[in-house]
Amino acid sequence: MGAHFHQVLRQPHFPLLVSGDPGLQQKLREARMTGTPVLVALGDFLGGPLAPHPYQGEPPSMLRYNETTERWFPLASNLPPDLVNVRGYGAAVLDNYLFIVGGYRISSQEIAAAHSYNPSTNEWLQVASMNQKRSNFKLVAVNSKLYAIGGQAVSNVECYNPEQDSWNFVTPLPNPLAEFSACECKGKIYVIGGYTTRDRNMNILQYCPTSDIWMLFETCDVHIRKQQMVSVEETIYIVGGCLHELGSNRRSSQSEDTLTVQSYNTVTRQWLYLKENTSKSGLNLTCALHNDGIYIMSRDVTLSTSLEHRVFLKYNIFSDSWEAFRRFPAFGHNLLVSSLYLPNKAET
Repeated sequence: MGAHFHQVLRQPHFPLLVSGDPGLQQKLREARMTGTPVLVALGDFLGGPLAPHPYQGEPPSMLRYNETTERWFPLASNLPPDLVNVRGYGAAVLDNYLFIVGGYRISSQEIAAAHSYNPSTNEWLQVASMNQKRSNFKLVAVNSKLYAIGGQAVSNVECYNPEQDSWNFVTPLPNPLAEFSACECKGKIYVIGGYTTRDRNMNILQYCPTSDIWMLFETCDVHIRKQQMVSVEETIYIVGGCLHELGSNRRSSQSEDTLTVQSYNTVTRQWLYLKENTSKSGLNLTCALHNDGIYIMSRDVTLSTSLEHRVFLKYNIFSDSWEAFRRFPAFGHNLLVSSLYLPNKAET
């Protein structure tokens, strides 16, 4: 039953099973976390000279990373046709399902569709669509639900319940935001950076799913936008983005496009500026928390090419150090990296 966990939750007889075994739902959820944690990359791959082996036919749209050989290999599954050439979508992992939600097509048409990838069965399924079409928003998993936050000129927030396969509106953001980021931390959602319709957003917003209330958590001294965020315990790690200190008269330039990592402790409210990587870009990156570090796909700012040739590296959160791996073996764009538990047979 764990292999089809969300479908099982929606079965009419499931409440009867739970009444006979109150811990069944948690057991099934934990069963999905067995196997091997593996980095999975999705994107519009165009092939490349550094590929470990030539692809037959069309390049795959899903790859898995083997940490022993430091090489990427195609997954048997590919993106559904509905997801090809979709940009600006929201992505999150919930119960070891990878959800891809919303976004816009090359025609600039926003969509509300939602899909989930089940690594236990190596299948994609279409789930209920959002009520609101949205793009360039954040999708966050918290307390066994998904939250679609904001979007292009949108302040509303929707919550997805996998047990009912439905979306419902919850309390909206205080103001529409652009170029912000969000993540879960200790059961709450934190929103940092970006712009309001009038000015820079200097506020850290906190959302409590239990009370359905947004609150002003703290005001920042530094403005950040276009960053990525992950959390470990009570600490939020802010990866990449553009930083602007108040009172700074410096104009942004290409030389300032560096990959930085900061941490923010939600208990002590202390910021730490961690090690930066000056040769890598902090913009348009994708990252995932995996094992003891944050694995990042960025680009080399010293390379000049019309194709996005990504570099692959790791920031170790315990040693505050960088580790570079082999170059990502394909040109491509619209990339996403996630950490999922794959069945052990997938690694053979």
